[in-house]
Amino acid sequence: MRYSIGIDMSLPIDQIIDRVAGLADDGFDSVTCSQIFSYDALTLLAVVGSHVPDIGLNTAVVPIYPRHPVTLAAQALTVQAATGGRLVLGVGLSHEFVIEHLYGYSFDRPRHHMEEYLGALMPLLHDKAVDFAGDTLKAAMTLELDQPAPPVVVAALGPKMLEMAGRLAQGTVTWMTGPVTLEEYIVPTITAAARAAGRPEPIIGAGFPVCVTDDPEQVRARMADTYATYGTLPSYRAMLDREGAVNPSGAAIVGDESSVAEQIAHLERIGVTQLGVSLTGSSSEMDRTMRLLRELVASR
Repeated sequence: MRYSIGIDMSLPIDQIIDRVAGLADDGFDSVTCSQIFSYDALTLLAVVGSHVPDIGLNTAVVPIYPRHPVTLAAQALTVQAATGGRLVLGVGLSHEFVIEHLYGYSFDRPRHHMEEYLGALMPLLHDKAVDFAGDTLKAAMTLELDQPAPPVVVAALGPKMLEMAGRLAQGTVTWMTGPVTLEEYIVPTITAAARAAGRPEPIIGAGFPVCVTDDPEQVRARMADTYATYGTLPSYRAMLDREGAVNPSGAAIVGDESSVAEQIAHLERIGVTQLGVSLTGSSSEMDRTMRLLRELVASR
């Protein structure tokens, strides 16, 4: 299993570069950047990757609605050019509230829009050309960028989205999705879809808040507040309900060193191919978490 550490988007870029360089020196496989309300994720990864060699660069995830597939393909291929082809491009629908109320786009037929989006994006990435006309978008363009196509993973939680990700993309990346749900639902659903389509075994990335602590109950109480918004979003709420989690703290990896190490090992056993770590807790708890993660990476 590969290990990816989330980038702290609140830091100045020079500090981000220094931290990513340290993670590369420690042997971590990649860093992950979210597209939320801070730096542009792909631009940041191009800058960071051009300064720090030998570490993978992931987006988890870029919402598709604000970017035409031609624009996203050009951005992704530019990151590939700047970093020697180290990008894994994670894309997602985002959420109705964000897309309609913050961006002003319609969130009608989101799954259909994602399928059409991939229908335009994948030829652009692989063939550098597309001629696509669908219900929700059109794309007719050739890109003069001789760069390798990055793997594309789709933030997919519903069964039809997982089937689509297995059939059209290289895998999925999840958040607020616990180990029971991954083992019994996410992994088998996308894997079956990929096999039915004659595609390789999918990338299965799973993002978790992770905290090594001697006081799990207190940490989970803080997480319940910190991540409360995720429990109100329908797609994440469905995953929490499937897991039997009352709030988002139930989809976190929390405990002392031995407990956290076992929880991570279990994820690998059930088919997770990449663990995305979002550090949480006090500064001393985050330091403990990083020490353990360094040990796990070094012991592979």
